Amino acid sequence: MEDILRAAKKVAIQAALQAGQEAKNRFENINSILEKDDFGDVVTEVDHLAEEIILTHIAKSFPDHCVDSEEIGHNGRQSDWMWIVDPLDGTNNYAIGLPLFATSITLMHQGNPVLAVIYEPMVDRLFVSAADKGAFCNNIRVQTKPCPSIQRGTIGWIQGHKVQNEARAVKLRHHLDVRFKRMMRVWAPTLQWCMLAKGDLDGIVLYNSEGTDLYSGILMVQEAGGLVMDYEGKPFRGMSPEPYLIACHPAHKEHFLKTVAEGMG
Repeated sequence: MEDILRAAKKVAIQAALQAGQEAKNRFENINSILEKDDFGDVVTEVDHLAEEIILTHIAKSFPDHCVDSEEIGHNGRQSDWMWIVDPLDGTNNYAIGLPLFATSITLMHQGNPVLAVIYEPMVDRLFVSAADKGAFCNNIRVQTKPCPSIQRGTIGWIQGHKVQNEARAVKLRHHLDVRFKRMMRVWAPTLQWCMLAKGDLDGIVLYNSEGTDLYSGILMVQEAGGLVMDYEGKPFRGMSPEPYLIACHPAHKEHFLKTVAEGMG
């Protein structure tokens, strides 16, 4: 397993860097923006180009592995190993010229994330984490940090595209918005997970948002010493089709559980 992970890390980094640079080079020079569903999500030719770059790298080195990628979907193979690829997390930002986007690659083993690579090309930040190996940004280890006054903290909100203005989500979102200094919605979830991992964000509340951008971020935060749990405080493991999660520094566990419970009540 260690040999596979070493090789996979090299492949994932090369693929993410190449795909991310391609997205950076084409930023504000896109030819095609198409709606991909009824919930406002979009896709550009850069999504497909970056995806092709990443999948080519993976197929060359690991032809027998499963792959689940944002645009193409599942490759139909059966394996204990599965790559989850979001070639352009933050496409909606990218499409309107907002430079907040990333490339995300996760390797799962038997349903658990064991390797995550997230590349933010506009600022050249490469985040890498592996199970039980820590989390790193540009080869420097990162750690979640406690906030001296969590009520004055900055948190991230992530919700699935299909949630829209669901009443419970709106209620919880408003509750959080007025109980912290700032609540961010950047429409590029992997960037929020990375901000929490490196101590620039004080927590994340995620409402029913499962997809190709999720598991790399979860592993990044866990390996940076953060908690990832459900709304009842149970540690999150594996995968879930409808996750409702809180992520934070362990020192703030009870505060987040109480605040979210109030917002859901």
